Amino acid sequence: METNNTDWRYTVMPAVFTWLKESENGALEIDFDATQKYAADILKVQGKGGSRMGGLVGSGTLGENSYLSSEQRLSLLKALSDIAKEFNVPLISGAAAETKEEIAKIVKELATVGVDTVMVMPPKTKEVPSDEEMYAYYALSATAAKEAGVTIMPYNNPDAAGYHAISTDLLKRLAALPEVTALKISTTDVSVIETLMLENKDLKVLAGVDTVTVHAGLAGACGGITGVGCIFPKASVTMQEYVNKGEWAEANKISQAMNSISYLDAQPLLLEYLKFAFGIHHNDATGGLRTLGKKLTQAQIDDVRARYILAKERLETLGLID
Repeated sequence: METNNTDWRYTVMPAVFTWLKESENGALEIDFDATQKYAADILKVQGKGGSRMGGLVGSGTLGENSYLSSEQRLSLLKALSDIAKEFNVPLISGAAAETKEEIAKIVKELATVGVDTVMVMPPKTKEVPSDEEMYAYYALSATAAKEAGVTIMPYNNPDAAGYHAISTDLLKRLAALPEVTALKISTTDVSVIETLMLENKDLKVLAGVDTVTVHAGLAGACGGITGVGCIFPKASVTMQEYVNKGEWAEANKISQAMNSISYLDAQPLLLEYLKFAFGIHHNDATGGLRTLGKKLTQAQIDDVRARYILAKERLETLGLID
């Protein structure tokens, strides 16, 4: 199945959930069939302008990456690679490590299961690395990517606990590496994007927080990676269409309609919150609660449900429910 996207970086892409099921002994295991089906269903959806999601992001934060073993991640990505190929879109996955040697190894491993672009997180060290140490970490991952025939996307997520911020000066240096296809900026402070774009208008930046899709576009981001778009794909694709055309008022209507649930994308429990909302959307609330992450309290469950219902009602009014 072909998409009508000429450059995936100018689209929004879903960070798909890893669907789980109970094994015979009651333990949770990956439901590969369900995960593939939901990923395919999302990629089939068209926005009002006729475009679709331009890529597939697997085994990310919303894909329970931090809870999976290396073997599980590779098996999951291999399954998602089949879906990406079916829709002729790139498969993107995240990677993080403590050392540059370890991240280089992971990049090469991901390439063997069909990953096209690796979102490289900053090194997982307690001490904040210097810019030179950070550059060496990314430079070696770029060398590994070149050898494996893939690209990388430095992932700056300063708002999330545990991730070292990548300085603006370093982001500029990393963008110049031939193997860097784009930068992913996951922060509500879009001035970082604007600063980068003012110095290099040809830079490709992807926004990583649903609440700032419109503002990131105004600052110069060309596309984004979405969690809420897994639940309301038509709305997310249509909003990106308006952003790309500079139709800010129309894009903002959709952003405001989704605001109640987009808020959850910027919270520490975004995996647990959005996965439950996804379960509600597919009449599978029990499945939505199957996660290797933290167990939600009843108050949190009620809050997510209320936010989902409000967003759905607003999007129905705009004709943006699939």
